[in-house]
This record gives sequence, C-alpha cells and structure tokens, in this order.
Amino acid sequence: MKALHFGAGNIGRGFIGKLLADAGVTLTFADVNQVVLDALNARHSYQVHVVGEQEQVDTVSGVDAVSSVGEEVVELIAGVDMITTAVGPVVLERIAPTIVKGLALRRARGNEQPLNIIACENMVRGTTQLKGHVFNALAAEDKAWVEGHVGFVDSAVDRIVPPSASASGDPLEVTVETFSEWIVDKTQFNGAPPAIPGMELTDNLMAFVERKLFTLNTGHAITAYLGKQVGHRTIRDTIIDGSIRAVVQGAMEESGAVLIKRYGFDPEKHAAYIRKILGRFENPYLEDDVERVGRQPLRKLSAGDRLIKPLLGTLEYGLPHHNLVLGIAAAMHYRSEEDPQARELAQLIADKGPRDALAQISGLDANSEVVAEAVRAYHAGE
Repeated sequence: MKALHFGAGNIGRGFIGKLLADAGVTLTFADVNQVVLDALNARHSYQVHVVGEQEQVDTVSGVDAVSSVGEEVVELIAGVDMITTAVGPVVLERIAPTIVKGLALRRARGNEQPLNIIACENMVRGTTQLKGHVFNALAAEDKAWVEGHVGFVDSAVDRIVPPSASASGDPLEVTVETFSEWIVDKTQFNGAPPAIPGMELTDNLMAFVERKLFTLNTGHAITAYLGKQVGHRTIRDTIIDGSIRAVVQGAMEESGAVLIKRYGFDPEKHAAYIRKILGRFENPYLEDDVERVGRQPLRKLSAGDRLIKPLLGTLEYGLPHHNLVLGIAAAMHYRSEEDPQARELAQLIADKGPRDALAQISGLDANSEVVAEAVRAYHAGE
C-alpha cells in the first residue's frame, strides 16, 4: 500500500506519518520546508521521542519526501492508495488545486483503483471541507469520476505534539506524548478500509469528534487562555495552578454534560476521560507553551469550534455553563504580537466593544444573556 502525506511538520512526522510507516505503508511526505525534505530524502528515517512515565525512542524508517508544490506530488497522487494531511485547517484550501491536478492525471491514466483521502486536522469534518475545496476546483467532466473512485473520509485525531528543539539540532526529531487516537468514519471509504494499527473505525464519528473537541480542545484552549492571563508560560504550569484547574475541569464537565445528553455517553466513563485529559495536560515531559495552544483565537471563538460549540449545547439543553463563559472571556483577553488573529481580536474589541465583537466572531446574539455573562466575565478579568 502506498500513501502520500501532506505536512512533514511535527504532527505529520510524530503522529499520522508514524502510524502509517509503522503499519508497513510505503510513505512519502509532501511539504514546502526544503530543509526537512532534504533530510528525509538523505536518511529515509527519523526518530520520535515518546514521552511519559516510560520514555522511549522509536525510529520511523523507509520514508521519503517531495515538494508539495512540484510536479512529483501530482505524479504521486495519480498512483497512491491513500492521501492524508496534517497541514493545519487554513492550508487545506491551498493544497486542493494540487490534489485536483493529481486526480485529473489519475483519471487520464485510467487508474481505477480506489483512493481514499483523510484530512487529519484539528477541526470538525476537515475532510468534508477539503472535498468542498477540491470540487470547487475540479473540471465538470471529472466530478462524477472522482465521486465514483475517491473516498473523502472524515476523522478525529488526538495527540499532543508540541514544538521541540532537538538537542542535536536534528530537524527531523520530534517529541510526542504516549496517548494517541485516530478515529475514522468507516462509512465514507471507497472500497474496503485498510487495516492500519492505531486507526479506529466507527460509524458514529460525530460522537467522537465532539467528545475530543468538547474535552481535549475545550480544556486545552481554556487552560492556555487562563494561563496567559496570569503569566504562566506552559500548559503544565497552568494546570497545576489550583484555581485555574478548577475552572478548566468545570468547563469540561459542563461540555461533558452536553455530550452525555446528546450521545448517551456513560457518565462515569466520561468522567474518567476528563481525568485522563487533565493528566495529559500535567505531563512533566512535554514543554507545551500557552501561546502555541492559544493561537488563532478568532477561529477558536467561532460558532463551530471548541469554546462556542459546547456553549451552544448547554443552551440547547438548558445546562450550566459558568466555567465555559469564563474560558470565553479569557480567550477575548488573549494577546500575542506573534499572532495576527490575536491582533485582529484586540482591534475588534477596541473598535466595537466586547459585546459586539464577541457577537460578530461567535455568531451569538449580542442581546442574549449569555453574551452579557461573557462581557461581565471579560470586564472582571481586566
């Protein structure tokens, strides 16, 4: 089996790329970072440091790489069995034209083998969004062929992979936590799903997408925003601060009540899942900056993302949401000169005031009680 993976960054190498290579898949990375491409092609291997109570170093081997903007990647798309991505949500639209070229070449060459594309991004139904970008760029005569021969498979991914500098200066070394989860929608495959250890199949993906979004992503973001407000540097420093931990856990319990109501999750098992997530935030072997986790606050305050979507669930079911509101208010305070979205957020609040800025970003009703609650919490944090 041959696979092409867009994104040779830390997440691509440390998570999905590693799973594919470990499964014996012939794997090629596509990226724009020439230093990483050259290193992969010179060595065809790299090391992954898995950190936790029992640290280990795994070697991923048998890989190579191509530029994601050259003709080689188009050739590969015409012949591989699977395409995966870990490029970040905003980059999906940029790689769609290249995928379109490859699919057109695949059809022209008469390749009738099933191809499955899985976007492994920190977003809800990222592959469906990628499919939309692809179909917007496809020629009309190719659309029916692509529908019949290509599966666009949504997935939920979960592994903390913070940026880490190699002590040896190796551009390929990557550090990851022990925990990982890759859940895919088995109903969307073209042909039989491949047997890849670490890839779990489900016919109820949204339950797991929202479990991860409402727990890991919600808790992670609120930890980052509260930590940034009080001057903590890392996620671990923040979550061991008892007052912040209480808000983070409270927010995850509030979002968890939505999941239990919506999907019938077992309350005791979900409480255990929350405890596991908090334990992951505490991992002393991971140096994870609050600025990394908090970046792109406009996206994280949007209606379908980790702060507002669980809040909307609490409103739908008439459930408490005090801690979620505190997290939203903290996100509104997020400032980073390195982050264009943080600068845009600050300007929006300066121009419109916190109430109207939040309503514009989130889609919430500016005159609603929950926006008033968030504004009160925002002012209390000034």
